[in-house]
This record gives sequence, C-alpha cells and structure tokens, in this order.
Amino acid sequence: MTATPAAATPAADTVSTVANSPPRNTRSVASMVLQVALIALGVFLGLAGEEWREAQANRRVAAETMRRFHAEVVANRDMLLRIKDYHTARLEELNAHFAATPEEKEAANVQLAGIRPPRFESTAWELAVATGTLAHLEPELAFALSRTYGFQRMTDLLGTGLANAMYLKPPPTEPEAFLAAVQLYYQDLSGIEPGLITAYDTLIVALDEALGE
Repeated sequence: MTATPAAATPAADTVSTVANSPPRNTRSVASMVLQVALIALGVFLGLAGEEWREAQANRRVAAETMRRFHAEVVANRDMLLRIKDYHTARLEELNAHFAATPEEKEAANVQLAGIRPPRFESTAWELAVATGTLAHLEPELAFALSRTYGFQRMTDLLGTGLANAMYLKPPPTEPEAFLAAVQLYYQDLSGIEPGLITAYDTLIVALDEALGE
C-alpha cells in the first residue's frame, strides 16, 4: 500500500523543531556561568561593603586619636610656656654666679625657688602605641608626633639625672656641686625647650587641619 503524503509532514516538523532547539548541555553551561557570575558579584559587593565599613571605622579611630593628641600637645605646650622663662632666668643667675669671683659670689643672688622640671603628659602617645592606632594617621603626622614625644622623653631623662645628682650630692652638704648640676640641667633645657614649643605649634596646626577644624 502506498503511504499518503500527509503522513510524512509531522515527522518533518519534529525534525525541524529539534534542530532549532539549543542543546541541553549548552543551556546547562550558560546557567552555570550565570550562577558563578552572580556569586562572584555578590562576593565582590560583600568585600567592597566590608572594606568601606572598615575604612569608616579606621577614620573614626584616627579622628579620636588625633583629638586626644591635640588635647595633650596643647597641655604640654601651655605647661612648658609657664616654666620656660623661669628656667632661662635661673640659668642667667647661675651663669653669673659661677663667673663671679669668690667675693662677688657672696653678693650674688640665685632665686632658686625649686627646680620646676617639665612634667609632660604622654597618655595619648602610650595609648596610641599600645593599640596600634598610629598606623591610621598620615605617615608625616605620625613621624612628627614620634619625634616630639622623643624629645619629651629626653627631657624627662635629664630631670631623672638631676634628681640622681641631688641624692648623690645633697644641696645642704655640697651647695656648689648642687648648683653646678642645676646649671648644667638648665643649659640642656635651654637647647630643647624652644624647639619643643615650635614642634608643638606645628603639631597643633597639623592636627587642626587633619581634623578639619
């Protein structure tokens, strides 16, 4: 029996549809690539958000650290300005005392109302070092702070040396030796204090600028 032409038509349409459909493997790969891309985008956005939050937190820490430094530097500067002239005046008197003849020394008058060594605050520096917050400051600012606090420590050591000399040679028993030690101490201070005040002034301006004040 001869087949009719109409019976062959559905088979041809089926073949055409199958031929035009994308292979199942191709759809699977495309879906996988899309999923990987979405996951990568999510990871990227998550990391970017975390970095932003960390940067914000670091800026807050830096600002708080700089405010503490600002208060401490101002306090140290004001303290040094109050006693610097006393040191200068006593040094002039001590220089005149040791330059005088024995007879003139009887009339020389050293107005020594205490040594009045500088008493620096350093809590902000110690806290910044202990917590590592110096790393959040601009390198030049951190360097200037380190240098200034280094001069403060040097000045503290000078005061410790004078105190030791006073115990070794107490003023009542060896007054000339004591005055010589004080003279040397004030000479050292006269070379440090003006530079420290200049450093404080520079730091205050730098901290104000960094804080936007």
